[in-house]
Amino acid sequence: MNFFLETIQVILLSIWYSVESFIHLFVPRKSKNIAGEVVLITGAGSGIGRLMAQEFAALGTVLVLWDINQEGMKETAKLAKQSGANRVHYYLCDCSDKNEVYSVADQVKQEVGDISILVNNAGIVTGKKFMDAPDSLIEKTVEVNAMAHFWTYKAFLPAMIANNHGHLVSIASSAGLIGVNGLADYCASKFAAVGFAESVGLELLASGKDGIKTTIVCPYFINTGMFDGCQTKWPRLLPILNPDYVAKKIIHAVLTDQIYLLLPRSMYLIAALKNILPMKQGILLGQFLGAFNLMDKFKGRAIKQE
Repeated sequence: MNFFLETIQVILLSIWYSVESFIHLFVPRKSKNIAGEVVLITGAGSGIGRLMAQEFAALGTVLVLWDINQEGMKETAKLAKQSGANRVHYYLCDCSDKNEVYSVADQVKQEVGDISILVNNAGIVTGKKFMDAPDSLIEKTVEVNAMAHFWTYKAFLPAMIANNHGHLVSIASSAGLIGVNGLADYCASKFAAVGFAESVGLELLASGKDGIKTTIVCPYFINTGMFDGCQTKWPRLLPILNPDYVAKKIIHAVLTDQIYLLLPRSMYLIAALKNILPMKQGILLGQFLGAFNLMDKFKGRAIKQE
């Protein structure tokens, strides 16, 4: 195809996609049926992981829960069964340990079957300035928040590719789109998670595996206790998010094959402005939004499990 024809094609398709997006502002997208799908959630012992498990359970899925907290997983499993899950299986797994991920993944495939919806949710935060953070905690942050995604993809993606069916869900962060003072290691790990999920999603599309969907979730601070003490400068513009609300929005994004989910909605505009404004204006915007002081009153322990 020559340059002129391809340019015309891109322009016409762009117009159509814009019209389609506008229509969906008023007409909801059709939700897919995931009853019977096998859903694996990492970091399922508490917080958003637990709430997502309950939401997925209500849709008739088979749940596989991973966490380092045995008691937390037991409680999540109990709540998931009460919510209507077909079956619930839970496994102790330290997602920062590649060998353990592969070992537990093999156990899951033998005892439960292939995973069709993978939710990488486990996460930690040190809450320390870069020069104050011990090397070991920086390494742990990157291992849990980013490298674990590599290992879970390696373990479960082959079956999805073979069936051209599945859904990859990355619970990242708005800190994976915009740098935040006092969160250097956390931001680096979340930027990595976003870039990794985007790139693998493109690999799958390029290879014709369009039956495997990707959803990348980038929320602002969520009131799960992980960021205890953090304050938002403008609560109406950037509120600390309600965990139940976030969990429901994530499930809706999965059901409608939404690729990017930024919460609150103001994050779409803020992320866009960050990428188009000159640097001085971008810094000014960051100061206005409080990005320089978000972590000033952080009270969390050295590491908190998400």
